[in-house]
Amino acid sequence: MSIVPITSEGLEAAEIAWFSALCSDDYRYLGVPDGRLRSSWAHCSEIVTTAEELGFRNILCPSSYQVGQDTLSFVAGCAPITSKINLLAAVRCGEMQPIMLARTIATLDHMLEGRLILNIISSDFPGEKAESAFRYQRSREVVEILRQAWTRDTIDYEGQIYSFKNVPTEPARPYQQNGGPLMYFGGYSPDALELCAQHCDVYLMWPEPKEQLAERMRAVHARAEAHGRTLDYGLRVHMIVRDTEAEAREYAEELTSKLDDEYGRLIRERAHDSGSLGVSHQARARELADQFGYVEPHLWTGIGRARSGCGAALVGSADQVLSEIEAYQKMGIRAFIFSGYPHLDEARHFGTKVLPELKTCSLPHAYGRVPASTPATPLGTGPRR
Repeated sequence: MSIVPITSEGLEAAEIAWFSALCSDDYRYLGVPDGRLRSSWAHCSEIVTTAEELGFRNILCPSSYQVGQDTLSFVAGCAPITSKINLLAAVRCGEMQPIMLARTIATLDHMLEGRLILNIISSDFPGEKAESAFRYQRSREVVEILRQAWTRDTIDYEGQIYSFKNVPTEPARPYQQNGGPLMYFGGYSPDALELCAQHCDVYLMWPEPKEQLAERMRAVHARAEAHGRTLDYGLRVHMIVRDTEAEAREYAEELTSKLDDEYGRLIRERAHDSGSLGVSHQARARELADQFGYVEPHLWTGIGRARSGCGAALVGSADQVLSEIEAYQKMGIRAFIFSGYPHLDEARHFGTKVLPELKTCSLPHAYGRVPASTPATPLGTGPRR
């Protein structure tokens, strides 16, 4: 029985995703830049195709203004080189005019034939320092406009930031039906929880002790219940899995063995979410950890010394890591986004040692969003006007 009611209550499988390091976040030794692991098209697209070959069902394509790649351009490039894996594209709300964003997403969704998912982001733009309430209001309006674009004949919207009247939605109709692409969302502030509870599909969490994750799930569900809704829940966490626990712990120590803490601080602070409430929770987990960095027997916080955002890893043998994932599933978590350093190597470790033991699914398919054949949309088989 899950901690809170979830949308996919009867679903026995989980969506297992990997991570493509578009934002200069791939290392052999944390904090030591390696030109072979730069965020180039060649390297990051290889992560995607390798993840698909290994059987991962989804891959997160992050968004950040630092040396790397534009997320939506990268996702478009992945369309002709993949056929099964879903692309979870991070969208920073407000970067693009919302109606044009809806059309861009519809285009990508048709290119991917329904394999697109959105990760809604509300952090600052480069050069901007906006109040949290404004950023979440902007995100709320963007999400509400996207929903109109995908479920109505016209967009008629009057908000605090955006105002549109009688805009036809034909150019913005996606491949996916019954509501369009799923929206994943992560955030810790009251405004963030309210936005996710009212409009999004999957609430994403960063790694904390299970008791704290359970508290967060209860808080989010209370907001969703007030709107007559349920959500699904996801966990973003790094991986270090080896044949034995000793090998995994040894690699964790090796990964941070060349890290200069001052440079690690600079890496954390260059991210646009570095001052967020969620990041402070990751810092708190590091403070609570033991002398080796473990806040739970297999949850190691050392990653957060050189990374903003998700700052902990599951560390252990294949059986131990599998048991941890199964425990999260019993809590009600149905979407997992894993990663590890270097991302190609750790994908292969996890993909061969643990992934074959998991029953996996694609949440857009489980939600009934992906049609069995090309839909009758203007970009599909609908009449041309």
